[in-house]
Amino acid sequence: MKIPKHIAIIMDGNGRWAKDRGLPRFEGHREGMERVREVIRQAQRLGVKAITLFAFSTENWDRPRSEIKFLFSSLEKFIDKYLKELQENDIKLQMIGRRDRIDKKVIKRIEEAERSTKENKSFLINVALDYGGRWDIVEGAKKLLANCRSGVISEDDIDEASFSKSLALADIPDPDLLIRTSGEQRISNFLLWNLAYAELYFPEVFWPEFNGSELKKAINAYGQRQRRFGGV
Repeated sequence: MKIPKHIAIIMDGNGRWAKDRGLPRFEGHREGMERVREVIRQAQRLGVKAITLFAFSTENWDRPRSEIKFLFSSLEKFIDKYLKELQENDIKLQMIGRRDRIDKKVIKRIEEAERSTKENKSFLINVALDYGGRWDIVEGAKKLLANCRSGVISEDDIDEASFSKSLALADIPDPDLLIRTSGEQRISNFLLWNLAYAELYFPEVFWPEFNGSELKKAINAYGQRQRRFGGV
């Protein structure tokens, strides 16, 4: 079976999953956090090397404050509960996205987890928080411009490779596969540069229903596709 080395996931449908069951939205988010653990375990077993999770977008600030507070609180609890497991399984955790608008207490906990797992090599979890693809591209352009002005690089040094390294994923290989649950078929401002040649997979199930078996289905579908990258 052909295995994607890097999978990007838009974890969509938590609220609709809860609504269909007559539950409050936060119950969907709570169940969704359990799927994160299960999917990561399955991905590592299958030979995937990295997963990037779209956990909170730059547009998600428009949600009710109570829901936003719950989402970040759930992230802290996830780190507290599973940090030991990440260490035992040689998993590195890191965040991509803005850090200036998130509560300092949450950022402190994330950075503690990043420091404690930074030497782990077997698997990488990127958590995209307060992240937007357009923001990422603008920030990358600013970095290159600043380096040009300071003389670190010249304009002639700017190419696709140098631009990629200025983005949030930097030296991490681009995703081979994008999964968006709930049947929605959009990338919603997620990794706009990095998804240029990714295979796209849109299962109908909501994220709280996307378990290890569903991940295997996605990888099987990926394995049946031919990736030509513009060639014949």
